[in-house]
Amino acid sequence: MHLPSANPRPSIYYNYQVFKPWLPTENGIQEKKKVVIVGAGPAGMVTALELARHNIASVVLASDLQFSQGSRAIVFTRRSMEILQQVGVAHRITENGLPWRCGNSIYRGQQVFRMETPLDPDDRFFPMINIQQQYLEEYLHDACAANPLIDFRWGNKLDHAEQSLGSVRAHIDTSAGPYQLETEWLVAADGGRSEIRSAMNLKLEGASFESIFVIADIRIDLPFPTERLAFFDPDWNRGNTILMHKEPHGIWRVDYQLPPGETPEDALRPESLQKRIDAQLKMIGFEGTPWEMDWSSVYSARTLTLPKYVHDRIVFTGDAAHLLPIFGVRGANTAFQDAQSLGWHLAYVLNGISPEKLMTNHSEERVGAAREIITEAGKSTRFMAPPSRGFRLLRDAVLSLSLTEEFVRPLYHWRTSRPHEYKHSVLNSTSDDNALFTGGPALGAPPQNVQIQHDDFLLDHLGGGFDLVYVCQYQSIPNELLHAVEAAKNNGLPLKLLAISGSDVKVQGADKTLFDPQQRFQLRYAVSEGGAYLFRPDQHVCARWLKVDATRLLSSLQIAVMQ
Repeated sequence: MHLPSANPRPSIYYNYQVFKPWLPTENGIQEKKKVVIVGAGPAGMVTALELARHNIASVVLASDLQFSQGSRAIVFTRRSMEILQQVGVAHRITENGLPWRCGNSIYRGQQVFRMETPLDPDDRFFPMINIQQQYLEEYLHDACAANPLIDFRWGNKLDHAEQSLGSVRAHIDTSAGPYQLETEWLVAADGGRSEIRSAMNLKLEGASFESIFVIADIRIDLPFPTERLAFFDPDWNRGNTILMHKEPHGIWRVDYQLPPGETPEDALRPESLQKRIDAQLKMIGFEGTPWEMDWSSVYSARTLTLPKYVHDRIVFTGDAAHLLPIFGVRGANTAFQDAQSLGWHLAYVLNGISPEKLMTNHSEERVGAAREIITEAGKSTRFMAPPSRGFRLLRDAVLSLSLTEEFVRPLYHWRTSRPHEYKHSVLNSTSDDNALFTGGPALGAPPQNVQIQHDDFLLDHLGGGFDLVYVCQYQSIPNELLHAVEAAKNNGLPLKLLAISGSDVKVQGADKTLFDPQQRFQLRYAVSEGGAYLFRPDQHVCARWLKVDATRLLSSLQIAVMQ
């Protein structure tokens, strides 16, 4: 019998709510479900919300009765905010988070590198924003609870799952005893210690680094702006690295590497935490400043992924599918991209638009993304925590030279998480004008936002299906193109035709007209009258034309859904 704790988790800034458990004794016979999602963290909830946008119902199993303990993931990228906008929670993060775009690397008391991420008027969101994971989970849960297609079950723990032809039988335990639930697909979003992955004896590929890091969240009044601070080889922690991040509610994260041989248990002892945090505060000039501990934990840097994410009718996503180091804010931000991809791929299969092999494409694209991230993250990790004497000698040489030599300082760059480009996706068009473009996002690339008018951006209008964005300056769309769009819709394909017009008059035949008097879309996307971009449901480009025609549009749509 599964008995999750009903005691609210301790926190000096977040008021934990304990939710009522979902019990089989109170809910009767369970019909077969379309999707069961195991895990109620950000990856699981974004997957459920994405599926609901495509009219697919799901059950979300939460083993606990409350949100996760501690701040955990705190830095969310612009692309993550664009994805979270799609599921309806970005505005709450913007209202309560701390946006930032600069990071500082400090050695021997000297700032040796400053990273400034660009921010221009076409960006609705800052490059990064800080907010504790409890708040993100709260916002996502509120969105799930408000959606009639999402059945959220607190206090439900998956015991094991059995696959048979075309379905999965989930054996679930609760405080009122076990029950069984049959589903067409089961999504394993049960985190880095995935019990589903272990039960299936699936092995992660990649590397684990020996260094151990401590995260300590403290409440303290420091006069620094919201910028990343990285301290290399400080006197109190020689050879190692310390990071500091500002969080809402006066919380600061102090993230430091342990010397070799020290155990996590020893590192988390109150006297050890106090000694090291006091040493860090002394180094930055705030010795004796009072502070209060909220939460602490340990982690190690790992660059690991499953070689495939789809195993018959069980799909792995987020940390259950891969383990990535936090340097470059990759964990949760990669999970959002996983969830967005999984949502539309699985929905199109369940809705009968695409064959089941579309799920193989989801796996190949996201495994490719994980491997790209692992390559980049490995570089950052080897600089932050050199895994061998050779790497340490190289890193220390960079540190020493950076005090006087400008040319080595860019080596401090921490390679911030970025969305993967599906350059080689089988869903990309084979009959477009991609090779002829002189600018704009290429095939497989994520979108570039455009501020069409004040507080009206291109990405406010994309998503939920395929989007054909057509440049039309004279309020008319060729009849052949309109007939092709109508034919695709009649064939069951979710497709919107968005007209970009310089005139404030609705374009006949378009689902929506976007008034762009300064031609910002044309400039950013390197396209003119009669040109078009076709975006997938995850907003990645799958076709683009300097002059679109009906035949090539229909061909590209068929490729994109594997029809």
